[in-house]
Amino acid sequence: MNHRKKSHRSFWSLVWTQFFGAINDNILKVVLIFTVLYGFWEGKLGQGEQAQSWVNYVFTIPFILLSGYAGTFADRNSKNNVVLWVKLIELPIAIVAALGFWLQDVWITLAALVALSCQSSYFGPAKYGMIPEIVESRDLSRANGLINMMTNIAVIVGTLLAGQIATYYSPSTEKIANGAVPMLWLPGLMMILVAIAGIVAAQFLPRLEPGDKNVQYTLNPIGTYFSSLKEIAGTPLFTVMFAWSYFYFLSGLALSILPEYAGVLKVDPDEAAVLMGVLGIAIGIGCVLAGFLSGDAIRPRLVPFGGIGLAVFFLLMGAIPATLPFFPETPYLRILVCPTALFVLGAGISAGFYIVPLQALLQHLTPDDELGRFLGTANGLSWTFLFVAAIFYQIVRPNFDIANQMFMVSSGLMVLGIAFFVWRVRARGFSLKKVE
Repeated sequence: MNHRKKSHRSFWSLVWTQFFGAINDNILKVVLIFTVLYGFWEGKLGQGEQAQSWVNYVFTIPFILLSGYAGTFADRNSKNNVVLWVKLIELPIAIVAALGFWLQDVWITLAALVALSCQSSYFGPAKYGMIPEIVESRDLSRANGLINMMTNIAVIVGTLLAGQIATYYSPSTEKIANGAVPMLWLPGLMMILVAIAGIVAAQFLPRLEPGDKNVQYTLNPIGTYFSSLKEIAGTPLFTVMFAWSYFYFLSGLALSILPEYAGVLKVDPDEAAVLMGVLGIAIGIGCVLAGFLSGDAIRPRLVPFGGIGLAVFFLLMGAIPATLPFFPETPYLRILVCPTALFVLGAGISAGFYIVPLQALLQHLTPDDELGRFLGTANGLSWTFLFVAAIFYQIVRPNFDIANQMFMVSSGLMVLGIAFFVWRVRARGFSLKKVE
């Protein structure tokens, strides 16, 4: 009983550590996106979706280059120590971001974003590699569902905070005319407070076994990816890893489209951010439902079910014009009752069904002594797909008059992805039935 209580406390410590880290990631990234799109720095990184893509590139590239090293680092060291170290580094990064926002310097702020993505790239393999060490195998689906739910709640909180912070940091011309004063100190202060909360949460992590110091680094930053993929080629783990990464490609497209709804719906950025909050809530609900339905097993059948749901709701979001209802006229509430919000809700719940079994399978199928390396490879692939999504969005977006029409492209890509996943699974003789 005491061991079980300790395990629960350890898991919740990891959940809250991840929670605060995700909030900071979203505060910095989303405030920066809104600022270069609509605020003080409009035009400094290009215009419109071009500026947004530059922010996504800056945030994504460190994950691609460092996830292989991060996986090896997690295997060589105790994973709880790795988490503690990266959380301590978050505080000075937040201070640099605060300086950038205060000085209204886009380059200092971008430097902080690069540093934060470097820090987060080392957090990922240690975090996901720690889960199998602190929960029983039969609880993997539920644990992943719960941590994904809390992560998406953090995305909601971070996104909604970012929308509000961006509005106060860079008020509209109309609000300035009515006496509003830019709060240049607000983004940095919030990031510093959240970083401190994350450090406190990490103090309750359990002591885990030291890693294997014999694990060697490779000089090539992506060499680990190639060696890992070569090792698992032809196995179910290879298919699972690519299906997991493909989701990040589609989520990257969605997260590029949704901020443009401020222009589509002709509302302020903080109001448009409600849609991103709805998406986060929905993914959290879907993750918990997937974990609950999985019970004491992993259920791969939920993957195509979630993929079909994503394809349907993406199609609806792209085909049906995004408009606000005539009633109510109340800001924020009118966003919640518009058809787009309902489609976002359905897409988010479907996403939870798609990702939870894949995440649990990644942990279950990977050898215990190589969790960091393989999860680092999965992390690197995911961010590579996100990077490709940013490039793809920048190339394809000009072909559509309205941003939400890009979701029709996402729907078609999801259909292709699910068809490929089911074909690969059957070709390799891997059952979609539950995995004990």
